[in-house]
Amino acid sequence: MKRSLLCFGFLMVLEIASGGRALAQSARTTASFYIVLNSLTNSCSVVDKTPRTDTPNITVASDAIYKTRAEAETAMNMRPSCKR
Repeated sequence: MKRSLLCFGFLMVLEIASGGRALAQSARTTASFYIVLNSLTNSCSVVDKTPRTDTPNITVASDAIYKTRAEAETAMNMRPSCKR
């Protein structure tokens, strides 16, 4: 019993020392951009939300996650499947 209380106390000290981030999930504060291919129109687009792959005509054109929209658009223009 004493040992479990001691471990619990130690975890609480770690939680307080880390500013409350030790047990919480980290929030995504940076923007993420993805390249998505629409197979019906054979065109690519850049989206800022995680693409849903449960629709049959939408596929992720690249596994990469880009930090800026400009990086994603440059990479989209380089992909052969996204050329118009």
